[in-house]
Amino acid sequence: MYRWLQRLFSGPAPKSPAATGPAPAPVRPDTAVEPAAPAAPPPAARSGKPAVPFDQLERVNAAWHDWLFERAPDNDAGLDLNAAETQVLDTLQAILASRQSGAALVRRMPGLVPQLLQSLRSDTFSGSALSRTISSDVVLVAAVIRLANTAYAGTGTTVGSVEQAVMLIGQEGLRQLITTVAFRPIIDVHSGYFVRRLAPRLWEHAERCAASIRQLAPEAGIEPFDAFLAGMLQDVGLIVALRLMDGATGGAPGLGADVFLAQLTRDTRLLGAGIAREWNFPETVVTALAEQGGVRKGASVSPLGRLLQLSDYLGKLRMLAEQGLVDDADAVLFAALPPNAAQCYALLAASREPAPPA
Repeated sequence: MYRWLQRLFSGPAPKSPAATGPAPAPVRPDTAVEPAAPAAPPPAARSGKPAVPFDQLERVNAAWHDWLFERAPDNDAGLDLNAAETQVLDTLQAILASRQSGAALVRRMPGLVPQLLQSLRSDTFSGSALSRTISSDVVLVAAVIRLANTAYAGTGTTVGSVEQAVMLIGQEGLRQLITTVAFRPIIDVHSGYFVRRLAPRLWEHAERCAASIRQLAPEAGIEPFDAFLAGMLQDVGLIVALRLMDGATGGAPGLGADVFLAQLTRDTRLLGAGIAREWNFPETVVTALAEQGGVRKGASVSPLGRLLQLSDYLGKLRMLAEQGLVDDADAVLFAALPPNAAQCYALLAASREPAPPA
């Protein structure tokens, strides 16, 4: 799936230029050839310490879980698991230990999306033809018009037609928008409590992180598209687990023990990494996703893993600040972060409107 997405996302392949100049002289068998010095590894090949100090990470993750699972900030959930928590964790463990496809639990790309992305590979795409295709999917219609009106915000102009929106957004904007819509989880009125309440928040977090690290990736020597996919997939394991939670609880709240959340975080990150591997995403993406579930003090983390951890932390911090649950003027929350933390936080703040209050 990765190569398929990358081909469609990157546009038409350039034509190979004709060879010019004389052919190189053949090397005689008895000629000694000086071995080339090994090239220094690119920045993306070097690992280092985690981007966020462990204590800061724990503090923000605790506040994030309090918000998601409606826990009192001074809760004393302790180490005891209730029956529903045990069932959810046992099911996740069974999925991870078996040959069951984690990717089968995720909504795959609908047939319309490949058709649209294929059309966008052409430099001479037809806006009217694309508009007709997009108009057959109500989710895409809403997303395209919303994005176009965001671009026109403050001008007094309103985009009311799909065709006008398509021409305004352009090819690159449409590629990213359609890919994003393809990964978005299905949430309807029949969804259970956890899917209905948590999935929109997790998806907003993933979208913000994907948008921010895609822009930060080049200066870190990371392929931007890989960074974008890592950001989009980082919460997919937890979104899958929401359906397990609804099944175990009958759609009622009642989950949130500390030990449950710690194991849930680890296992759903591993599930997300397994899904990325099934879809043949690059090993750098798989590794970065897996690293998020097992970050320990003194652990070595890959460059994409560090960037993903930074955006994950700051994305949660930003959304909590928008809810008035943390104060992002607290310097302690930004202590010892990498130099690009301020830029990352600004991108996260600009990438989405504030989430609606609980």
